[in-house]
Amino acid sequence: MADQGLRSSGSNALGAGFMVLAMTLFAVEDALFKSVAPGLPPGEATLIFGLTGTTLYVLLTLKAREPVLHPAILRPSLLIRTFFEIMGRLFFALSLAYTPLSVTSSILQAAPLVVTAGAALLLREQVGARRWVAMAIGFLGVLMILRPTPDAFRADALLAVAGMIGFAMRDLYTRASPPAVSTNQLGVLGFAVIILAGLLMLPFDPAPPRLPTGIELGRLLLTGLVGVTAYTALTRAMRTGEVSVVAPFRYSRLLVALFFAFLFFDERPDLWTLAGGALIVSSGLYTLIRSARKA
Repeated sequence: MADQGLRSSGSNALGAGFMVLAMTLFAVEDALFKSVAPGLPPGEATLIFGLTGTTLYVLLTLKAREPVLHPAILRPSLLIRTFFEIMGRLFFALSLAYTPLSVTSSILQAAPLVVTAGAALLLREQVGARRWVAMAIGFLGVLMILRPTPDAFRADALLAVAGMIGFAMRDLYTRASPPAVSTNQLGVLGFAVIILAGLLMLPFDPAPPRLPTGIELGRLLLTGLVGVTAYTALTRAMRTGEVSVVAPFRYSRLLVALFFAFLFFDERPDLWTLAGGALIVSSGLYTLIRSARKA
């Protein structure tokens, strides 16, 4: 029993390390994309990012001698997952382009709360009264960032809200995805969706497509490489340790994102944004702790 406990503790520590690595890399990916988006049209930047990540995952899939596209991608659960992936990628890219990074990253932290609510409403999972209260507090944190009053309303933050809902529903339907689909195959599908999101955005870009500069192209290629590495680390994290132990380390992304927003984009989140982000993270951590205790 002692040996089993040590192995479990070691797996959880390794899983937590992978999660922190993944969240740090995702924050780097967001910062790199945001550094390009103001100059390069968001649709074009998203398209190049998607092409880069898809190419890398196709090479990894071929190296593993797996079919690039698994036949199971046409199953209803994966089709629904793909729809919400498009929604998440589309609005999250627009949010990175037009909304402060601190605001976008804070709202994104509400995704685990939406996943929990979706699991209760769609998958009939049991959610107690305390967890519903925690989700209501998290929603209050989102409202503090949005500030839904006529004189202070942040309309641009609705892009982050739509992206967060898309990602949350994608994560929810990932639970129902066929286990036969490997991480690399899911990665191909996920980044192919980014290509589609970029194509959908192109007609609405504020400027016509143009050739990116060498610096812009280099940053986007690096963004794709970082994104693929982050996705792989995230998968390793969820498959290495216990979910209830590893999942709370998702919130490290917000700390890194706020640091990047301050250092590289001269953002100074106000008290409302910081307080709202703290409420979201606190309610999410409470929800995860309650889930672990019930398990």
